[in-house]
Amino acid sequence: MSGHSSNHDVNKLVGSLLDGLSLADRRTLTGFWIAIELYSPDRLPLRKIEAVGADPSKCIEQLRTRGLNPARFEFELITDPNES
Repeated sequence: MSGHSSNHDVNKLVGSLLDGLSLADRRTLTGFWIAIELYSPDRLPLRKIEAVGADPSKCIEQLRTRGLNPARFEFELITDPNES
């Protein structure tokens, strides 16, 4: 996990569109896992960040707390944008 960001910093990004993140926000998320709703042929969800955590299990906890089914989400580790 990134040593530069606190949970408070990353939690403010829940609800943000992944493709709309600024470079600074992406750097804030470096080293954290995010949960994004899975695509299905029946619907095309926005790539909105629904949870942020140090690992996928923390994202799952957040989703369940909000009454969301974790099986409908994919989990992605955010890497440093400069290393891409």
